[in-house]
Amino acid sequence: MLIPAVPDLVSLLARRAHLSAQGTTIYRGIHTTETDGVFALDVAGDAGILSLYQDLSPQEETQLASSCGEATGLAGIYLKRRPVEARHAANVAREWLSPPEPVWGESRPEVTGLEGGVPFVIRPGGDLSTGLFTDARPAREYVRATAPARVLNTFAYTCGFGLNAALGGAETIKNVDLSRRVLSWGQENYALSGLNAPDTDFLYGDVFEWLSRLHRRGDHFDLVVLDPPSFARSKAGIWRAEKDYARLVALAAAVVAPGGRVLALLNHAGVSPDAFGRMIHSGLSQTGRSGGVSARFTAGEDYPGACHLKVQVWTLDQSGV
Repeated sequence: MLIPAVPDLVSLLARRAHLSAQGTTIYRGIHTTETDGVFALDVAGDAGILSLYQDLSPQEETQLASSCGEATGLAGIYLKRRPVEARHAANVAREWLSPPEPVWGESRPEVTGLEGGVPFVIRPGGDLSTGLFTDARPAREYVRATAPARVLNTFAYTCGFGLNAALGGAETIKNVDLSRRVLSWGQENYALSGLNAPDTDFLYGDVFEWLSRLHRRGDHFDLVVLDPPSFARSKAGIWRAEKDYARLVALAAAVVAPGGRVLALLNHAGVSPDAFGRMIHSGLSQTGRSGGVSARFTAGEDYPGACHLKVQVWTLDQSGV
């Protein structure tokens, strides 16, 4: 398999050089559209994260990691193997998919990087997901710039949206996730920015159950962030975004205040922006709400040609719930 030579890597990386000057040291250094779908390279502080989307021999993996390390000048390069079936294999082949030690250079178990000047903890060797989904950077910037008083951040992961809402002046923020570990990680991110992070703002449990519970309690939010996985298994069954997103929107709409907003994200290359919009409209209709798109985003500039991520902001009617 043809692997890009070091001069090509240097040229590609140079296109992102301005990001560090703008206070962003966590970004996609090389995207798959620039490597014929073979690999991507993420930069996080002084660590590199090399994601493989095609099978390489051990020798080719080593060669590519070495080339990336030499081209970037980073301290270490970590490897993520991402076959199509990775979402199913993640729990049974975790160390093969995401080796805990770098394949090139020095170990960096934890680094602190910046996104628009905001610090985040990144763990390059910890898992397939290292702490921040960089393609959603424009959406997080939007939340920080337009944060209302009350924000609900669902599928919060390490709480990047909640943190940006807090930095943007939101008064009440609830972060919901099914993993205690990532919520604790989110509290670490809050602490890096000197923000108060009481346990009551980090809600552990199933998002669908929490949305129903918040509705029964009569809680309402001016902004609800929906950032679910495209596929997931749980005790409740299998979640497929292309089939189930409307149901999620319906539950979320029930806790959106009159005139509030839903920030909906979908990471699924097989769903078009128009189809995604129809899902959202369908979900709103199920609860008697209406609204319209007030903003759209895609992945950031470091994802040239990417079509996987759809982000739509819907402003809802004033009729209430």
